Amino acid sequence: MDTHSSARSGHRSTRWKLHGDGRTVRPGEVVQPDERLTWPRTIGIGAQHVVAMFGATFLVPLLTGFPPSTTLFFTAIGTLLFLLITRGMLPSYLGSSFGLLAPIGAVTGFAAGPGETLDPTGMALAQGGIISVGVTLALVGLVVHFAGTRWIEVTMPPVVTGAIVALIGFNLAPAAWGWVQKAPLTAAITVAAILLTTVLFKGLIGRLSILIGVLIGYVAAWLQGEVDFSTVREASWVGLPQFHAPAFDLGYLSLFVPVVLVLLAENIGHVKSVAAMTGRDLDPVTGRALFADGLSTVIAGTGGGSGTTTYAENIGVMAATRIYSTAAYVVAAVIALVLSLLPKFGEIIATIPPGVLGGAATVLYGMIGMLGVRIWVENRVDFSDPINLNTAAVALIVAIGNYAWAPGGMVFEGIALGSAAAIGIYQGMKLIARWRGTDASARSGGDTDETHEETRLDGSRQKSVDAQGE
Repeated sequence: MDTHSSARSGHRSTRWKLHGDGRTVRPGEVVQPDERLTWPRTIGIGAQHVVAMFGATFLVPLLTGFPPSTTLFFTAIGTLLFLLITRGMLPSYLGSSFGLLAPIGAVTGFAAGPGETLDPTGMALAQGGIISVGVTLALVGLVVHFAGTRWIEVTMPPVVTGAIVALIGFNLAPAAWGWVQKAPLTAAITVAAILLTTVLFKGLIGRLSILIGVLIGYVAAWLQGEVDFSTVREASWVGLPQFHAPAFDLGYLSLFVPVVLVLLAENIGHVKSVAAMTGRDLDPVTGRALFADGLSTVIAGTGGGSGTTTYAENIGVMAATRIYSTAAYVVAAVIALVLSLLPKFGEIIATIPPGVLGGAATVLYGMIGMLGVRIWVENRVDFSDPINLNTAAVALIVAIGNYAWAPGGMVFEGIALGSAAAIGIYQGMKLIARWRGTDASARSGGDTDETHEETRLDGSRQKSVDAQGE
């Protein structure tokens, strides 16, 4: 079977073929998306995917104050929807997006702690922002499906994409510090546990450093009397998650829309990563992937869940096992759905105290920022070029300082202004430099931002932090 032509023709497999004898994967072989092992083995791989995405997916609602079970519920629904829209050709779990942490925090103030309820008005407005991100991403997906990705590459070369991803992470630093101040010792133990797990262990355990670090920090917090189990005792064993209706305020949309650029880079990077590992041409599926993630984010925002995105954690599991079967992701989604219907389980997760959150956030927010730097490195962005240097410099300072502008009642803060600065400064300086003949890259015989078209959008998520989260 010609796998390339299969992807191009949009072939849809209604049933997974058994790979070989269904028990082993021979050296040099991979289990393709439309294949599977025996069902017991497939269920085991699916459970492994749940463990891989678990720590990062739950950390988002814990950091924002959103209900953990609700977020898990919508990641399961979103994953099933993603597999359906991409016709089972692109294996992925849609976990919680860390790109949305900053705008959600700007609206809600990260006000809810363990055992507390987030302000309903702030949460509803944040959900409206999440929906706006999803709608925009879905629309971009439709355009990409029919027009390709070249227009994205021209608008957002690596220096711009890297700057936007980096500034979202660095903008969150004050939130991490706020949690750390509440329990410095617990936060330090959590950070140390994450870092040590990363370097002490190989394979899946090393990729689960965030989850393991949070568990160790949780035990440390419990020993110090920082964990309150009262809500766990009151919760039911079985029940639906908490759903919450959204609200909309145009004044907040400017905080959320720049996140679309991050989700674009993450999804396109995921497509290229899976294509490289399976040997299949998956470019024709890119538009479907973007549309599916956008629709999943809309649905999550409508009911009170965090926005979704493809996960590097699961890329790590696939790379280690060489099993890319979408059947395993169906299993993972079903397991996650069942867990989301256990309120007592959700309340246990919600008891994680501020010190643990602060420690995990210190590592995680920094990693989001450094992910932007990784995009620059992998795409060989030349910072001796003053256009690239000034683009990144201004955008990062605007975001880190959380500059604000409020024209006519509309509020634009660090992330929105920094993202606009990255795109505007790059395109504006490039236009003037070409007009005046001062473009350093043009004089050197080629535009540094046009010579790496194949890798431009990969760096944002491909192999990113291998499971320590987006």
